[in-house]
Amino acid sequence: MSINKNKYQDLLNELGTGITLVAVSKTKPLEDIQELYALGQRDFGENYVQELVEKARQLPTDIRWHFIGHLQTNKVKLIAPFVQLIQSIDSLKLLEEVNKQAGKNKRVIDVLLQVHIAEEESKFGFNEEELVAVLPVLSQMHNVRLRGLMGMATFTEDEEKLKKEFSSLRDLFKKYISLPGGILSMGMSSDHQLAIKEGSNMVRVGSLIFGERIA
Repeated sequence: MSINKNKYQDLLNELGTGITLVAVSKTKPLEDIQELYALGQRDFGENYVQELVEKARQLPTDIRWHFIGHLQTNKVKLIAPFVQLIQSIDSLKLLEEVNKQAGKNKRVIDVLLQVHIAEEESKFGFNEEELVAVLPVLSQMHNVRLRGLMGMATFTEDEEKLKKEFSSLRDLFKKYISLPGGILSMGMSSDHQLAIKEGSNMVRVGSLIFGERIA
């Protein structure tokens, strides 16, 4: 399936210059990514390490790859040489491994701390207490750079619930992340408009651009 160029352009117009679009390309073929790249898109998000490694090998080197899925510590070394932003740091152990592997690659890797804001137990992330505890530890690490927070809302059509979850993450962001150009990554294809209203400045959109994912 080819990308929907009209929806992509509409999305760019909707987001304007203050909100970064990460095109979620997991399970999508190289041709679709190349097509979007040709239109000027540079930020792409992937959920699976092996798939990301294979795509990075074959696609232009100026793509900014975002890892947005649950990341196992033993796979960090595979993406540490090139990943632009790891959005899904959900434990101190993972953070320590990213710092270690970034050091081995003589890099500083940008990271977002993932906060658990949804009802589903299947989603990952820090709670507020854990977030407060990890921040001073992170500030002592030399090969990771905190850029902000990420959250995944409950999969629901209940706008009040979504608004509550997004606003809770925004409040934590304002309370604990005092960074120039700080990133608040929340909102996907189905709920990005509501996320933007609640303060998101980075959205992760896949199916609106690429169509429904294969798996």
